[in-house]
Amino acid sequence: MIEQTPDISVVVPVHDEEGAAGPLARDIAAAFAGRSYEMVFVDDASRDGTLAELRGLMTELPALRVLSHGQNAGQSRAVRTGVLAARGAIVVTLDGDGQNPPADAPRLVDLLTASPPTVALVGGVRASRQDSEAKRWASRWANRIRKKLLADDADDTGCGLKAFRRDVFLRLPYFDHIHRYLPALMIREGYENRYLDVGHRHRETGRSKYTNWGRLMASLSDLLGVIWLKSRSRRPGAISEF
Repeated sequence: MIEQTPDISVVVPVHDEEGAAGPLARDIAAAFAGRSYEMVFVDDASRDGTLAELRGLMTELPALRVLSHGQNAGQSRAVRTGVLAARGAIVVTLDGDGQNPPADAPRLVDLLTASPPTVALVGGVRASRQDSEAKRWASRWANRIRKKLLADDADDTGCGLKAFRRDVFLRLPYFDHIHRYLPALMIREGYENRYLDVGHRHRETGRSKYTNWGRLMASLSDLLGVIWLKSRSRRPGAISEF
């Protein structure tokens, strides 16, 4: 039986990840064994057997919950769907392709729970990234430009492995691709971020849903939008109740 109020919710967005989703779910179960947790997989209208694969594991993995979108809405919307459904106060996100090793996730949770409430997010930084040189090169430059423009203190916002406080996430303004701008938005709300090096694995099945060109086009408008959001933010200082 799933606990009514687990401490941790592991949210995983998946789209056409047949063959990767099942092993990833088992890896998450192994990583969080002995902890109060649930895992929430959100199938973003997959066209292959991803949904059937996950539903077939629900008896084997009692902590597994499976949500399904009626139509494809993108990674950020799938993450938000999972966070809205999550029962835990701490949310962990991982990419559905299995490249983020779940074994690293408890370290992020432990750092977050040991930190003061002003720390809202612990982000993974992919060490020894297992991607093509072109993808690594594009990511390095994108991170440098974004970091300079947004002053968000993050070296690798593209890493899907993150732990954050659910209530803080739900205060953030939602938009498509928000998952790449969480550090900047946390700072905008007056919170702090922490970072830890994490592992990175080769993709064993399927193919990437992104291209360098497509990511660049989306990033240009997203950056302008987040810059505008930062410019329109005003903090109230200490809040007192009488």
